[in-house]
Order: sequence, then C-alpha cells, then structure tokens
Amino acid sequence: MVSVDQPASVDPAVAGRAHRAVEPLHNHVYFVPETEEHLTAAGLRPGRMVYFAGRAAPMGAVGPGVVTATFSNFSPAVVARHVPRAWTLASPEQVVTARAAAARASLTRLLGGEEAAAAPEVAELGDLLADACSVLTAEGRPLYAGHADLPWPEDAVTRLWHAATLLREWRGDGHVAVLVRHGLSGMEALQTHVATGRAFLEPVAQTLRGWTDEEWAAGWARLAERGLVDGRSLTEAGQRLRGELEAETDALSLTPWRHLGPDRTARVVALGKQLSGTIVAAGAYPAGVFAGR
Repeated sequence: MVSVDQPASVDPAVAGRAHRAVEPLHNHVYFVPETEEHLTAAGLRPGRMVYFAGRAAPMGAVGPGVVTATFSNFSPAVVARHVPRAWTLASPEQVVTARAAAARASLTRLLGGEEAAAAPEVAELGDLLADACSVLTAEGRPLYAGHADLPWPEDAVTRLWHAATLLREWRGDGHVAVLVRHGLSGMEALQTHVATGRAFLEPVAQTLRGWTDEEWAAGWARLAERGLVDGRSLTEAGQRLRGELEAETDALSLTPWRHLGPDRTARVVALGKQLSGTIVAAGAYPAGVFAGR
C-alpha cells in the first residue's frame, strides 16, 4: 500500500465501495443534455470543449498542459484544440456557474422532479458527504484543490453534487499518482481499464479521449510488451496490476471514510446506491457507452 499510517482495523476497500456508490451522482453530468445546454449558453462550443472547460474551470484559465496533466488520459493534441480557446468564449467564473446550474437541473430531473429532489435522503447524503469533505487536504491534489476553493452551494441538490465532486476529484488525483508510480501513461491506464470489461467500450474510450488509431495501437503494443495484455484481454500480470492500482487508490482515499466511521460510511453507501440507482434507471447514461450497461 502507498499509505503506511492506516489503522490495521480499517479496511481500505471501504473507500472503493463508497466511491462506487456515490460516483454516478457526480459523473452523470458528463452525459446529460443539461450540461451542454447550460455551458453553450454561457458561450462555449458544444462537444469536448464543454467537458474540458467545465471540469477545468475551477482551476482558473489554465492552459492545455495543466488540463492534460490533471485529466490524465486525454490526447494532448485534442485538449490543445479546445484550451485555452474556451476562455476566450467564456470566463472560468461563468463556466463554473453554468456547470453548477446544469448539475442541479440534471439531478433534479433524474431524481424525479423538485419534490423528489427535496426528499430528506438527498439532504442527508449531502450532509454526510460534506462532513467527509471536511478532512480533505489539497497537498498533491490539484484538480480537487481548484474545486475546493469554490463556495459551498446552499440548495441541497447542488450541495450533494458538489460534495460528490470534491470526493471524486480528490480520489482521482490520488489515482493519477498511483498510475505514475506504476509507470502507466494515461492512455495505457485507460486501455487496461477497458480490458477489465467494466469500463468504456473500446471504440468509445478511444474516441472520447481523442487518440488516433496509431497512438491507440502503440499503447496496446507497449502493454503487451510488459506482459499486461494478450490482445485486448488482461493477462494474470495485468489483472494483478489492476488490483494493485485499485487497492493503492483505495488506501490513498480512505481519509474521509475513516473520519465518518463505519456506521455513517455504511449509510453513505446505502443512500448513494439508492439515489444513484434512481438516476441510472432514469437514463443518466446513454446506451452503447459502457460495457455491460
């Protein structure tokens, strides 16, 4: 494990369970129409610019190098086509405001409308996640740090989304550090994830992340040379590596759940599964994007 200060009685896998339960409450925003509607209304161009600028805006008017480094698995050439041009069309402050409005609108719709969004479970989970965020620190977590500088929203739905976002980006920054430690590029890490059969379908992963056929094929070849894949399937060594990546990421992500303790973390998992299940059933994700979905 990367971290050596975790109490032996705390299972780092708890971090993974909590993450998976809550993650849809954040990442649905990358797939719903409200995001493009609100961010193009702010001045951005539709498509990848909305994604790059929307997620990067809390860090300010950063350049393509910062976006490539913090997002990790996107083609630098594709990022450079949209950043910094995005900031000539809309300021980071405008983008942040539009993205929060999109998140509120999409979560409200997917949960079943204003009455469902006002349910006590929404506020309860938001409060639990906000408390979990209270112990997060920014050292070595640049994408999280940008989001953590934003003020907390007042309404329960946007507060829930913001808390889920902070936890997601904090974990993601740690995950990138783990990938670097294991000598995986962002593209190679993406390909090993595709090979698990529990991620993007391969053509979707390549297209969304902007890699050319030549770059994509070269990544698979490098993984094969390391003995991590055979064709498009993980070898035993590749499976061990994926297990290590997730275990080390969990260990680096345990702080907020250790703070909440087992009972409140279990409540997060239960509420997260409930609300995430609701929005998934309501069509939060398009068909033909994820394996097995």
